Amino acid sequence: MPHLFIRGISVEQVKTISKPLVQELADLCACGTDNFTLEVVNSTFVFDRNEVPGYPFIEVKWFERGQEVQDQFANIVTKHVHSREIPEVEVAFSTFRESDYYYNGKSFATE
Repeated sequence: MPHLFIRGISVEQVKTISKPLVQELADLCACGTDNFTLEVVNSTFVFDRNEVPGYPFIEVKWFERGQEVQDQFANIVTKHVHSREIPEVEVAFSTFRESDYYYNGKSFATE
């Protein structure tokens, strides 16, 4: 955790930024790089009866870390996406409560 769901950006583009992106995010969140998951979601985008290129959109699912860390996280993600000459990207956060997240049947609230 955090888990980044990535749409509208190719697998190859994500591969090129994955290592430095995750390292910088791990440093920010004060956790190991093995806590991160990058998932490139294959989606078909449709507009006006036609398949169209997807808009770069990254959804981050994580535990609350405060507004300052969230702002920095979004800026780091944006910087790395822009480095692939992708001019626009949206980043959205979904926050889990520890009591609602389980690992091997045990709530993170009881860990």
